[in-house]
Amino acid sequence: MTAPSPLTAYQHALQQQGFTPDAAQQQAAQMLEECYQALHAGRETRGVYLWGPVGRGKTWLMDRFYDSLSVPSKRLHFHHFMGWVHKRLFQITGTANPLKALAKEMAQHVRVLCFDEFFVTDIGDAILLGGLMSEMFEQGVVMVCTSNLPPNELYADGFNRERFMPAVTAIEKHMWIARLDGAEDHRLQPGTPCKRYWLSTDATDQKSLDGVFTRLCGERSQSNDPVLLGHLQIPCVRRCSKAVWFTFRALCSSSLSALDFISLCDRFPAILLSEVPNLSSPQRAGLIARGTEDGAERIEAGDRELPSLSVHDDSVRRFIALVDECYDRRIPLYIEAAVPLEDLYTEGYLSFAFERARSRLQEMQLQRFGTGNSNEPSEAINQIT
Repeated sequence: MTAPSPLTAYQHALQQQGFTPDAAQQQAAQMLEECYQALHAGRETRGVYLWGPVGRGKTWLMDRFYDSLSVPSKRLHFHHFMGWVHKRLFQITGTANPLKALAKEMAQHVRVLCFDEFFVTDIGDAILLGGLMSEMFEQGVVMVCTSNLPPNELYADGFNRERFMPAVTAIEKHMWIARLDGAEDHRLQPGTPCKRYWLSTDATDQKSLDGVFTRLCGERSQSNDPVLLGHLQIPCVRRCSKAVWFTFRALCSSSLSALDFISLCDRFPAILLSEVPNLSSPQRAGLIARGTEDGAERIEAGDRELPSLSVHDDSVRRFIALVDECYDRRIPLYIEAAVPLEDLYTEGYLSFAFERARSRLQEMQLQRFGTGNSNEPSEAINQIT
């Protein structure tokens, strides 16, 4: 049975599922409806860029749009998409105009590409996207995406931002921009509690993760053998086929990437994380010396200021990537931390990005999270078809 159109699905949610009317959501649903109708009529159309604070319904609306499509389409978390891009670019090394070749490859198989969590922090990704998005639009790929930022604020303080600006220009030309800025974070709607966050200082909950791990694993065989992620052997507290337990230091202080967390979620239906410290810390100024590498190209002359990072911020980036992947895949993340969730990260360079992680962790404390979750391996980094 074909899923209802985006606007029909939204109206049904208002009438039958207790959704509160929201003018911004209504406008976004109408934009998605226009895109949907044009695609199924074989007409050219703009895509839709949904942005706003966490929990305003962006992903829900995009998923209703994606579910309704009968044209070739793909729905990916942005980390997955960039993983696929990097892998394919390596595979086609030596090809003339590789970004155009990659865009043509996508257009042969995909009419619509849906991104969740469009957020650019890496200069290498920024430079690639500056050219790739323009090529994708030229090849007729329609994009629908969600983000916490408007297009003109993506990678706002990034080095060599001018290299990313063609992507911003292309988005504004080829996509309708919908701002979802309602007052309510819908992830915090009431629900049946399901505790997945404990304080390590609470004596009555000292063995909380022990109990969770025992319940998840049952009679299955267990070990404390390291888990291979990428080229690194990551020590774990314990693991079985249904769950894996790491310390924060082991998982988030090593040199893992978002792709490694994708691999981790491919393999385990539940993840436990203990010894999470208070991640807040004052920011510190930093410089990069002349003539050093900056991930994508050499700085020719002069020192350059780096973002004022806090002492934990490298680990916090990985923690955010882990939360994003678990949330997107509906994989429960059980945490034992030194401070309450609301106090976990209140000071540092990544405060804006962490609000999304905090909101997602709050939703994980409800029983409705994780119902129907799948541990099917992600195909995003292997193929776009």
